[in-house]
Amino acid sequence: MFSLDLTEEQRLLEQTVREWGAREVAPNIRELDRAHKFDKKILPQMAELGLLGCSVPQEYGGAGMDYISLGLISEELEYVDTSLRVIMSVHAGLNCLTLLAWGTEDQKQRYLVPQAKGEKIATYGLTEPAAGSDARGIQTVAVKKGNSYFITGEKMWISLADVADNFLVFGWTDLAKKKARDVSGLSAFIVERRFKGFSSGTLKEKWGILAGNTGFFKMDDMEVPAENLLGQEGEGFKIAMFALDQGRYTVAAGATGLIRACRDASVTYAKARKTFGVEIGQHQLVKQMIANMESDYQISRLLWLRAGWLKNIGRRNTRETGLAKWFSTVASERCAGDAVQVHGANGYSDEYPVGRFYRNCKGAVIYEGTREIHTIMQADYVLGYRQDKPTRCELPAYAAGAASEGRPGSAR
Repeated sequence: MFSLDLTEEQRLLEQTVREWGAREVAPNIRELDRAHKFDKKILPQMAELGLLGCSVPQEYGGAGMDYISLGLISEELEYVDTSLRVIMSVHAGLNCLTLLAWGTEDQKQRYLVPQAKGEKIATYGLTEPAAGSDARGIQTVAVKKGNSYFITGEKMWISLADVADNFLVFGWTDLAKKKARDVSGLSAFIVERRFKGFSSGTLKEKWGILAGNTGFFKMDDMEVPAENLLGQEGEGFKIAMFALDQGRYTVAAGATGLIRACRDASVTYAKARKTFGVEIGQHQLVKQMIANMESDYQISRLLWLRAGWLKNIGRRNTRETGLAKWFSTVASERCAGDAVQVHGANGYSDEYPVGRFYRNCKGAVIYEGTREIHTIMQADYVLGYRQDKPTRCELPAYAAGAASEGRPGSAR
């Protein structure tokens, strides 16, 4: 039965993550943001809470939570700061859930288990200096020699590039198909930082998500064991798109948290600040901005909850997840802009959090599918030009969710 009530376990998780963020991260986030500093001490704390392997089954070292729980975690983390949710996106979503679906048993034991436990940190490497939305523009190549692949290429705008231990990397294994821009020539690999020929660096000129680590990594004739090929040769593009379904889900839920943060900060300020002898919350146009934030929050929450419910029961959700990501990220940019406006000149000051929200929100409108890409996708679904075809591997349904058809949570 479809229900809009959270389970007791989900409510407890939501409260736990909310209290941890307020206690351990929020007091220091402004200073970390100003210093452009990623606090690595956050990672073992997240591991201890079971967040890093939240939706990985217990048999693979995870907490065995459902996919709605992954969304709840993402929303609560981004309520504090986008940098926290990014960790969940690349580690738990893009990487771990992809290994869960596509990995061999050996790969799961060697990589998924330590990642789910938080002993190793993982990320995702698709974007390159000349390849963003156009994955066919990837220049990374992987040449097989004996029982190894030798990979050469560079990945750019990679979250946790200077922090992660393991990387999910995509490159061409068929050079003829590379020349023809045929994505069936792309393959996926599990890469370790310790592999010879691997190097990474941090991007220092970005102006948002400053408390997070974003960088690049290079692979110079890097030898990768053949057993680290994820899936089969030529399945790389399908795996990359599968991974994006999981990452976009966390981005959608996270952007929902940012909208709520904008709303709450604006409400607090509107009731404290007075002009013309009254609280500015009494002014109709301020009320309009806050009302719009509330509607955007409630819609965004329902959209990601629906996608999470579909994941729980094992149904394909590329369309629904894409819609949630598109709407919530665009709405978060709108809400952050209005939050700055509500704060007036103070919103332009770093003394208040809404400026950080405004800087942070923009990235999600670009990565994991720009708003323009998602606009085209949703139109193509409605027009009948786009249909999702089955893939060889699918995200496993949540066992309890498959039995009860899931329990999405109500917005609060």
